[in-house]
Amino acid sequence: MADKRDIKRHKKRLSIHFGIGEASRVAFTEDISMGGMFIKTPNVAPPNAVIRIQFSVGDVPVVLDARVMWAKKVPQNMFHLVKKSGMGVRFLRFHSGEEQYLELCKEMHG
Repeated sequence: MADKRDIKRHKKRLSIHFGIGEASRVAFTEDISMGGMFIKTPNVAPPNAVIRIQFSVGDVPVVLDARVMWAKKVPQNMFHLVKKSGMGVRFLRFHSGEEQYLELCKEMHG
């Protein structure tokens, strides 16, 4: 299946906090881009939900809102056996750290 994205994704594992309303759950990214990321988690939000995401780039806190574009829920005991268990999100609005995050993506792009 062809990749429909026109923005380059980069393999990157970042520790993040996310959630609807407040970022209370912990997860890791699997890949990131300037416009979104894949969050590997058994605790997916439903498609079209808006979630808050918080993490750090160096010492700079990054806080943003994102829309869940797709989600694949996998039972907890199967989570590590399934490659794409989690959710893909598209960024809607940065509250802080946008410049540092975009710089990280540019550095990874080469």
